[in-house]
Amino acid sequence: MNTTTEKRSFGSTMLAVAWSFIGLRRRSDYERDVDALKPGYVIAAALLSAAGFVGALITAVRFAVN
Repeated sequence: MNTTTEKRSFGSTMLAVAWSFIGLRRRSDYERDVDALKPGYVIAAALLSAAGFVGALITAVRFAVN
């Protein structure tokens, strides 16, 4: 692993979490992210993404039912 990694921004953390949600993440990207992503950012991004996904599902069901 690279010992001189920079911490990544919240936006790049959101992108990493989004790619992980749909399962399209290369192993090399994952290994690079292990040291660079801040755990707090990952948790916040995962919670926001999950809430957005649930909101999208609820909206889709309401449109389908009405």
